Amino acid sequence: MAQRHHDLTDPTAGPVSTGDALAGYLRGQATEFLRALRQHRETGGAVSNGSSGASAGGPASAEVRVDAVRALRRSARRISGSLHTFRPLLEPEWSEGIRPELAWLSGTLALEHAYGARLERLLLALNRLSGAAPVPGQPAGPAGSAGPTADDRTAARPATPDRGNLTVGAAKAGALLDRQLTLARTRAHSTALQALGSSRFHAVADKVAVLASEVPLTRTAPATELRPLATAAEERLADAVTVLPLVTAGSPYNAEALIHGLSPDPAPHPQDAPWHQVRLLLRLHRYACEVVHGRSTPLDVRLLAAGEALDRHRDASEASSAAAQAARTPRIAPATAYALGVLHADQRHEVEAARYAFQRSWQKQTIGAP
Repeated sequence: MAQRHHDLTDPTAGPVSTGDALAGYLRGQATEFLRALRQHRETGGAVSNGSSGASAGGPASAEVRVDAVRALRRSARRISGSLHTFRPLLEPEWSEGIRPELAWLSGTLALEHAYGARLERLLLALNRLSGAAPVPGQPAGPAGSAGPTADDRTAARPATPDRGNLTVGAAKAGALLDRQLTLARTRAHSTALQALGSSRFHAVADKVAVLASEVPLTRTAPATELRPLATAAEERLADAVTVLPLVTAGSPYNAEALIHGLSPDPAPHPQDAPWHQVRLLLRLHRYACEVVHGRSTPLDVRLLAAGEALDRHRDASEASSAAAQAARTPRIAPATAYALGVLHADQRHEVEAARYAFQRSWQKQTIGAP
């Protein structure tokens, strides 16, 4: 099992890290950002997350561009997250100026891939529910996310839907989702292209280039210990987890937690927001651990499992919203609406399965159970 380094309050967790370590981490991330940007430009500069056809340079170049965009997002997230956690050690005006810009860039570049993965997830679920294809081992989603276990999928699974009506509407429902999400993905692709060619992006890249050689720490930061600030991030995560409805998520599938999930209200599911917040706080905690202990030090596998469960939760939540939005399309056939309703309910059940998986992972890592 990987060594446990998520408990930053443990005085034996390793040598003391100071602001100098933060500066080294930020310089490293800035260097990775610039390397990815150079790689992206050398392969033609077109942003693709696997949804567009092969462009100049062929499939190999397209794959390199995908990797470059992913690396840009990864570095931008880590720089932005570290600036947030360790902001008392950085010059406030500079830090508060670049942090939201990095968040904007990361979010903009993530949209195209998110729409493509959402479409794949929903189409696989439609095939599974209508009996058109075997149940996949794991639901579709962003690279690195895993689906619920077999036990999670089968325990207390809701009754099988009406196969006849579902099969009739599944094809049209799939076509409708394909049109809507492909259009959204195409627009996200264009938005990403525009963003990477904008003066706003060039200003961000210039600031990151400066960061690669000079980190604007405060005067006392180089000798200031990082662990108290990293521990504060861990405590914010723990506090956010305590307010989650973990008792409601005590079984893989439960009707009580689905009451609001089947609501016709077009607003996002009110119960999902605290879970999304925990996912963001867990990411900040992970980045803080990287700064304090170094990226080569592995996190506890149970903490990683908790993060994977929250990724699945996010994917299923957004997929259910997409199904609900498609079901509100005017003048669709009843069979199509029925298929989309079943699909929406299925994804809300996946939300509950992910919450259940998170609860188990979190409780194990909290008490240190084997």
